[in-house]
Amino acid sequence: MLHLIPAPLHRLALRIAYRLRARLRKSTGTTRDGVSVIVRDLDGQLLLVRHSYGPKGWFFIGGGIDRGETAEQAARREMREEVGCEATAIRPIGTIGEELSGAAHTAHIFAAVIDDLPRPDGREIVEARFFPTHSLPEPLSPRTRERLALWRANAA
Repeated sequence: MLHLIPAPLHRLALRIAYRLRARLRKSTGTTRDGVSVIVRDLDGQLLLVRHSYGPKGWFFIGGGIDRGETAEQAARREMREEVGCEATAIRPIGTIGEELSGAAHTAHIFAAVIDDLPRPDGREIVEARFFPTHSLPEPLSPRTRERLALWRANAA
């Protein structure tokens, strides 16, 4: 149904919702576990995305875990929603406890492989690109760097 909303209006709504959700978490201490998915292609390059909302920069795919959903199900759903891809392989590599907008948050980190090209919808994700692991773009957020370090430690 959201695809019926013109893309510029949808991106504006996402920016407003991002700010409201951050204020809600901060004022109520509401927690919600989430996932981050570190996606590689068959050549070993990493997939990074840029959002239409929130801080500017490059991030891994991710989002919240819905009620009744496992962390892996959420990781697979986020891949479909954000870049239109299915994982050919996916595995958990750890969890990170952190603060998100003033509330406790647990991020479940996954490593995945895809053999397809990302197809962002231009609404939530405005760009998705593969980069060689030795030449990642800037800026990368501290959270993205922390997840990258976890992935590198588990790659050996």
